[in-house]
Amino acid sequence: MIRPFDSADLDALYRICLRTGAAGGDATDLVNDGRLFGEIWAAPYALLEPDLAFVLEDTNGEVVGYVLGSLDAVGFEDRCESEWWPAVRHRHVLVENGDRIDDLLIALIHNRPQPRHDLVTEFPSELHIDLLPEAQGRGHGRRMIETLLAALADLGSLGVHLGVSAENLNAIGFYRALGFVEFDFDGVSHTFVRSLTNWQISARGYRHGVDQRAE
Repeated sequence: MIRPFDSADLDALYRICLRTGAAGGDATDLVNDGRLFGEIWAAPYALLEPDLAFVLEDTNGEVVGYVLGSLDAVGFEDRCESEWWPAVRHRHVLVENGDRIDDLLIALIHNRPQPRHDLVTEFPSELHIDLLPEAQGRGHGRRMIETLLAALADLGSLGVHLGVSAENLNAIGFYRALGFVEFDFDGVSHTFVRSLTNWQISARGYRHGVDQRAE
């Protein structure tokens, strides 16, 4: 079952983000601090934009996946600078020239990437999705993506972007199958985009459309 995020789900989001943090695989053994992945790619989205946060429950009521978004990625990062990153930076002290994965993640917390205006002009919204292995291959990911894209379209978003590691071949194929188009590749990760300007309500209650760049 897909349902809206609840604050009680936060620990599950941290857990799922860690277990999918190694290009879709389990990163538990790669870091000393298992919460670092969630500090960057899960918690701020769920807590600061809860209306664009949805979780997947299994038949036992356990949260086994999530999809998160921001309507305006640039504005969201600005908000994080005032409401999220200061406390997180206090918890995770920057290690100069550190080469552990923990150190690299902490450096990303302290030194945020600059907004890409060439990207966000046409595709201003952002998307993150992670499912545990036991929830994959059953159509849940597609339905979760559709749920978030419908919410973004309802809020007037022109389009959405996401990043995926070049090593995560399953995810790359998944996004392409859903109509996402590759915007660029920096040698490490692919940026995929999808337009939301021409979506229409379908009989199932989701919004669907065709990205003109994919034709």
